[in-house]
Amino acid sequence: MLACLTTRERWLLGIVGAVVATTAALEYGGGPDVAVFLVAALALAGVAWVVSFSTEAVGERFGPALTGVLQSTLGNLPELFVVLFALSAGELVVAQYSILGSLFANALLVLGLVILAGARAAGGTMKFGRRLPNDTATLLLLAIFIISLLGFSDRAGDNASKHQVEISAIGAVVLLAVYVVWVVAYLREREEVGPVHARVPLQLAVGLLAVAGVAAAFVSDWFVNALGPAIESLGLSREFTGLVIVGIAGNAVENVVGIALAHKGQNDLAISVVKNSVAQIAVFLFPALVLLSLFFATRLTFVLPTVYIAALFLMAISVWQVTQDGEAAPFEGLALVGFYVILAVLTYYE
Repeated sequence: MLACLTTRERWLLGIVGAVVATTAALEYGGGPDVAVFLVAALALAGVAWVVSFSTEAVGERFGPALTGVLQSTLGNLPELFVVLFALSAGELVVAQYSILGSLFANALLVLGLVILAGARAAGGTMKFGRRLPNDTATLLLLAIFIISLLGFSDRAGDNASKHQVEISAIGAVVLLAVYVVWVVAYLREREEVGPVHARVPLQLAVGLLAVAGVAAAFVSDWFVNALGPAIESLGLSREFTGLVIVGIAGNAVENVVGIALAHKGQNDLAISVVKNSVAQIAVFLFPALVLLSLFFATRLTFVLPTVYIAALFLMAISVWQVTQDGEAAPFEGLALVGFYVILAVLTYYE
């Protein structure tokens, strides 16, 4: 059945399998925590690629809009598992900053690289539909509104600050309701007729997706288990680990897929993958994890440090400014990457 895959794809699947197996051997064989941590981070990126590849193969039967949503949704599996295992281990800081890392990595780093690739392929300016960027800005600002209110309430120490869990839970339900209404309308408006010829059989695509999902769960567990001792040995903070390392490793899907699509000139699909991921993290993944955390001793809320509330707001404005007109120049993509680098440096020194 693997005969339908290219030699490169078979090699990549083999390498990912080997990295996951190596992580398992180190975890169950009592390997050094730093080694488990680093190899598990690499395995997360590899599993994310398998999820991306298999989702794209399934999505070939439906069209760009649904494919973008599927890739974004299933591509966030590694972040979902990392945050859940972090919460179960009482690592609230890692859980919070992993979500932040996913948001910043997609909206700044990945989108910036996609714009650079798309602009280069187009010979100067990358062009794409305006609807999705504007929708994403609205969804982001709604999420930031809730985050800002709770953050400032916490700093002020008012009466509402005593009910952060309850307010976060209600806010999460509101965000999820808005997301469902938006995504249903978005897909209906972009229904495409006639499925294209699929190169990869559906059984193989679904099988790879199932295996990658299970692998993501195990690798995330191993990654979180080794997290505490490893970052102490490496001298890294939990904030930097969550925001940068987990953010980049967990978003390998959007990195690889978005840049590849932009390089091929498939600008709308490239933007769809990245923008859908940003929207889903802000108004689907984050609120869903807030609600799921109610079943853990460690509760996740929308309360974040003031500096990151400001960074989220400026991120939303910057991304909208760059993409709202349906075109982007190379310097704008580079500017988004620059924003991410500056934020990563600040987090390193926090």
